[in-house]
Amino acid sequence: YFLIPLGATFYWSLRGKKDVLGFEAYRKLFADTNFLPAFSQSIINAVATIFLCLLIVVPTAYWVTLRLPKLRPIVEFIALLPFVIPAVVLVFGIILLYSRPPLLWTATYNSSRVVLICIYVALSFPYMFRSVDNGLRAIDVRTLTEAAQSLGANWPTILFKVIFPNLQVALLSGALLTFAIVIGELTIALYMAQHTLGPYMADLTRSKVYEPSAMAIVAFAITWAAMGIIDFVGRGSSGRKKTAD
Repeated sequence: YFLIPLGATFYWSLRGKKDVLGFEAYRKLFADTNFLPAFSQSIINAVATIFLCLLIVVPTAYWVTLRLPKLRPIVEFIALLPFVIPAVVLVFGIILLYSRPPLLWTATYNSSRVVLICIYVALSFPYMFRSVDNGLRAIDVRTLTEAAQSLGANWPTILFKVIFPNLQVALLSGALLTFAIVIGELTIALYMAQHTLGPYMADLTRSKVYEPSAMAIVAFAITWAAMGIIDFVGRGSSGRKKTAD
């Protein structure tokens, strides 16, 4: 149910040239002047989303684990809210809220892009929080914090030089999941009138025959590469841990 449609899509993408199987559709896709701007904008949005999400989620999850464990259910509920709210409802609510004074943030393309990145940060909360929370549960947060404090480290030093390095795999997993979500997101970017990869692919299906299939394979490849990096780093970390033990 998964490999057969994917194989058929790949086969169709190779038929860009009449009676010849080849990569003509891919050549036309990469030669399209609209592809690179859409792709680069999605990459920048993904990087900004990951950065902001890490700044919000990691200190919050760390503080809840260390000082406020009773608030964990509340924080988990807030982090899971993007799963409950449909994307269409979310984007229409955002547009209504930020399209009138005093919160007029959708008047220009750049300001709308800022709002879009903030929405992506909220959408990535479930994945990032779950990854970070699992990573924090796997280490002795209290002992590491007390040891760092006994050596004179302040809170920023503890967070960035002690906690972050011990959450390497968890942070990478959350970051790459967020990256995959932002790269393939369509609904919100479309209604926010942003020229990202999702709307570009939707426009491509209206005017081209073989290039959309090539674009679908490229999008799958990007997602698989992200998942492969997570698996590779996770296995490497497990191997180093066993060696140390």
